[in-house]
Amino acid sequence: MLIRPFGPRDQSEVLALWQACGLTRAWNDPLRDIARKQAVQPDGFLVAERDGRILGCVMVGYDGTRGWLHLLGVHPDAQRQGVGRQLVKAAERWLIARGGAKLNLQVRSDNDAVIAFYQRLGYQLDKVVSLGRRLIPDD
Repeated sequence: MLIRPFGPRDQSEVLALWQACGLTRAWNDPLRDIARKQAVQPDGFLVAERDGRILGCVMVGYDGTRGWLHLLGVHPDAQRQGVGRQLVKAAERWLIARGGAKLNLQVRSDNDAVIAFYQRLGYQLDKVVSLGRRLIPDD
């Protein structure tokens, strides 16, 4: 399996992957998510590819203080095969190479399977409350 930066030719396959994984939401335009990432640290948008097929992807970014992991998805047919683990490790290496000391991520509180996945990788629940405010609507 090859982990490499996202390229424009990957867009339709990544969109289908996000749909298959349930990562899309009505209030987020996935095309805009991709365009925004391509405008800022595009090398932090990684895809896992095998035999010409995208099996998974992840976005990682660094703000100078800590890193953030976003939109990790592995195609349902490729789950439990180490793809997600390898993507997380690649994102960690990406961050460490830039001097990042901590990687944060958000998981919906009712997504027990994904929380357990990250805990198996050594991530812990932080005692924080996540707040957000949409500044630019995607509709």
